[in-house]
Amino acid sequence: MHRTAGEPDAHYTPTDIEMEYFAANPKPGDLDRHSTLARTFIEHHVEHKRRVALVTSGGTTVPLENQTVRFIDNFSAGTRGATSAEYFLENGYAVIFLHRQFSLLPYSRHYSHSTNCFLDYMTGTEDGPVVVQNDYQQQMASVLRRYRKAKKENTLLLLPFVTVNEYLWNLRELAMLMHPLGANALFYLAAAVSDFFVPAERMVEHKIQSGEEFAQPNGDVPSEEEQRGRKPAAHMDGKSLMIDLDPVPKFLKLLVDGWAPQAMIISFKLETDPNLLASKAKGALKKYAHHLVIGNLLNTRKWEVLFVSADGAEKWIRVPANRRAKSVTGRTDNGRTGGKDDREPALEIESLIVPEVASQHSHMIEHGDPRRPNGSQA
Repeated sequence: MHRTAGEPDAHYTPTDIEMEYFAANPKPGDLDRHSTLARTFIEHHVEHKRRVALVTSGGTTVPLENQTVRFIDNFSAGTRGATSAEYFLENGYAVIFLHRQFSLLPYSRHYSHSTNCFLDYMTGTEDGPVVVQNDYQQQMASVLRRYRKAKKENTLLLLPFVTVNEYLWNLRELAMLMHPLGANALFYLAAAVSDFFVPAERMVEHKIQSGEEFAQPNGDVPSEEEQRGRKPAAHMDGKSLMIDLDPVPKFLKLLVDGWAPQAMIISFKLETDPNLLASKAKGALKKYAHHLVIGNLLNTRKWEVLFVSADGAEKWIRVPANRRAKSVTGRTDNGRTGGKDDREPALEIESLIVPEVASQHSHMIEHGDPRRPNGSQA
């Protein structure tokens, strides 16, 4: 049975909080197109009995105006998501890459956000052919081969978002479409999702004017937004800009219980205090009842993570000290200067994370969901 974008699965009863949010906040204009692309992609891989990972990546914006000039953003270049997507592909998954527009993408990430301009990899005469410089040909050829393989096998689907509202609409829609995959579906929620947003009913239509420019000729006559109820979420109070945000509903629980009840679901927990990492990860598992939290500390996230599973198991994944990538200063992440004579090639931690995730996913498929009685599926 085919569904239109935003239409719930026939076997799923939406909750009040879900109905309220999606009724009050507008559907993205490209959601129907994303839904059509995703449905075709998923049906293809269901037919071929291939596992599909939905990898979310990058930050989400919170617009302050309908005709957006100003917005709040959060920090994420999409490194974890884009890198992990490549390793999911190498481990036999098809990947739906739900990413922040203009953030890092699988394969092109090796060059698009490099400290060198992309053109620095090229050489050629004014009238002759342009080619990759010899020093970069082997590495670029390897990336190109993997990219072409994904294209040829139709195992990578790129779907962009910008705002937190677009992200939530797309996440729900994709989760519903992935139902036919059953336990072969995996959610790898690496995106940095905003905790706060501006509800559509409290969004100002036009650019917020600043300072004296904001003075209205009608004096204290309320704006259209104020006439509808509460003040606009972002408004001037004298010379100060006041921003009153609402919390984003915690949809992870809805994803676990209703949108994707048979899928393996993995979330991330970023902390700065090492004493809190394990307890916060366990708290998230207890609250949302999903399968795995991957905890990471801000300063060491590129070379170590903590797996905390639903069965209570904890496991550190670490890149060996002599395999950690150099920073732009030429120093390794452990603070020591690395050189060709004393270091093996750098190892991306995602190359260790994803095979471990895939192994746990295999165990769940073969032995049943550990969260349910007798390991049964929903």
